[in-house]
Amino acid sequence: MENITTKVEIADHTGHTTALLTQRETIDLVSDNERWVFAGGQMIEPEELAEADWSTVGTVRVMPRIVFG
Repeated sequence: MENITTKVEIADHTGHTTALLTQRETIDLVSDNERWVFAGGQMIEPEELAEADWSTVGTVRVMPRIVFG
């Protein structure tokens, strides 16, 4: 299971990058809680990635949190 990858789209101020990442790599990427995470078209908490079935999770989208004020 550790070697299963999924497409992760990572957005930032320059556009976005697409990568094939393992579950552990994706969790490490979003562990700072400074990003919004979407899986299956739904916004999820980063902690939920640890419980996701990586073989069926589909595309994960990661983007910076938008701060208003």
